[in-house]
Amino acid sequence: MNASRIALVTGANQGLGRALVEGLAARTGPDDLVLLTGRNPQRVAEAADQVAQLPGTRGQVGGLVLDVTDTGAVDRLAGELQKQYGGVDVVISNAVARVLPDESQAARADEFIDVSNTATHAILRSFGPVLRPGGRLLVVASSLGTLGHLDARLHHLFDGASLDQVEHAVESWRGAVHDGTAEEAGWPRWLNVPSKVAQVAAVRAVAAERRADDLATGTLIASVCPGMVDTATSRPWFGDHSHAQSPAEAARAVLDLVLADGVDPALYGELVRFGKPLNWYDGTPPVEQDRMLTP
Repeated sequence: MNASRIALVTGANQGLGRALVEGLAARTGPDDLVLLTGRNPQRVAEAADQVAQLPGTRGQVGGLVLDVTDTGAVDRLAGELQKQYGGVDVVISNAVARVLPDESQAARADEFIDVSNTATHAILRSFGPVLRPGGRLLVVASSLGTLGHLDARLHHLFDGASLDQVEHAVESWRGAVHDGTAEEAGWPRWLNVPSKVAQVAAVRAVAAERRADDLATGTLIASVCPGMVDTATSRPWFGDHSHAQSPAEAARAVLDLVLADGVDPALYGELVRFGKPLNWYDGTPPVEQDRMLTP
């Protein structure tokens, strides 16, 4: 990548997002700028100041208030960064809404879908066009984002779909959750599964349109699975965290992908975990997990 890189990480006040900012700030140079975003102005300012003061920080660090569910705000920010810096070099979409197992999945659906999916679509639409040649646009998802985790009746909604079609599928799912027909249609009760599949499908859709040009310029668009991370969001869902990574450990492989020289065509547009692509068609619908959830 060129000097004076501009990097943006959403959902970066804590957990993995914060670790990604800290890692970028430590592994970039003094002419580079790492921007973290969040919705709370005080927390954003405090996080940016704290990262800037860390002993290992080499790059410049700034904070921006951004509600990723506000598609207009996302688009305006992309335009402002394009105008001020001529584009961005790194975008990591990491925002997530926390849902607990004993909470109603249906009651939390709108917030969860807006933060995870509406925001992903907005980041891809608005920041894809301002990504500089040789840049990186990554969406943090999980291994649950492979198509096989969905009922086979739903595969056609996401396999080979355009971004508009993915968005339509997500809104159809949202509607089915609210009118009580989701489970009958094959949608898992656990919101995380369709949401992650849709995130990965959205990335695949955008990457399919840009693949030739991006590979020619060393630009990477992909989704990433950081593996199990011990955070306040994940801890309630898994009884055994003995093998979970700290946020800093999980950030390392993601940042290795961001900062790698060149682009491996096998990773372009794929869901990448620890430097390897996951098979889009793998997975098994999580029936047992569904049974544990509040409707």
